[in-house]
Amino acid sequence: QVHLVESGGGLVQGGGSLRLSCTASGVIFMNYSMGWFRQAPGQEREFVAAILWIGETTYYAESVKDRFTISRDNGRSTGYLQMNSLKPEDTAVYYCAIDLLNNYHRLIRADSYRYWGQGTQVTVSS
Repeated sequence: QVHLVESGGGLVQGGGSLRLSCTASGVIFMNYSMGWFRQAPGQEREFVAAILWIGETTYYAESVKDRFTISRDNGRSTGYLQMNSLKPEDTAVYYCAIDLLNNYHRLIRADSYRYWGQGTQVTVSS
């Protein structure tokens, strides 16, 4: 059974940083691409970042490019989302997801992923 556990969310002032972690079990993690998505109250879940299973190719939403960095440690079966220069509009529940994907157009769509973490709240104060 696939299980994803997220951690690292919290409350931070604008301009601050947080690092989210997502640890997988029940899969050979190195075979799976990972995406991070977020959902603010009353809004649809939106793409934030993705990293291919081989770990060398990454994609970002325009709104987070140059502020967020996605990475992975296959030896620890863990993916990360380093978030810098946080803004109040980054406030949302953040979710990690994994699946056997290698196509950009699928990586950026939430409905492409079968396996999801429980979500972690990120709140950025102004």
